[in-house]
Amino acid sequence: MFKHFPSTLKYSNNNLSLGSFGAKSIEFVRITAKQLEASRRAINRNIKRRGKVWLNAFPHIPVTSKPTEVRMGKGKGNIAFWSCSIKPGTILFELEGVAMELAKQSLILGSDKLACSTKFILDYSTISEK
Repeated sequence: MFKHFPSTLKYSNNNLSLGSFGAKSIEFVRITAKQLEASRRAINRNIKRRGKVWLNAFPHIPVTSKPTEVRMGKGKGNIAFWSCSIKPGTILFELEGVAMELAKQSLILGSDKLACSTKFILDYSTISEK
C-alpha cells in the first residue's frame, strides 16, 4: 500500500446525506484541487445547472516542491498545489434535482476527471418518495 494511507475503510462519510445520487470512491488516492474543480465543472455543465451539486471532499493538505536543478538544503520549497487524501467509501459528490439517468451520466463524466475510480450510488428512500 501507500506509505501515508491507512489500510482501513471510511465509515464516517459513506452515506448520502444531502442529495439523492452520489459518487463514492473505491480506492485510496490523493486528489488535487484542480482535479476536484474540473470534475465539479464537468458535472455542472452536463446537468446544465438544473440540480444542486455538493462537493464533500476539501483539499486541505499543502504539497510543496522545490524548483528543478536547485541544491539540497536552504529550507522547504513553495506550495505547489493543495490536495486531499481519499479513502475507499468516501462520498465525493452528491446530486439532487435531476433525473437518475442524467445524474448517472454526469457523475460518470465527472469521475473521469479524477485520479480514482468511483461508483454511482443512490438513496432509495428519497427515490421512492418521488
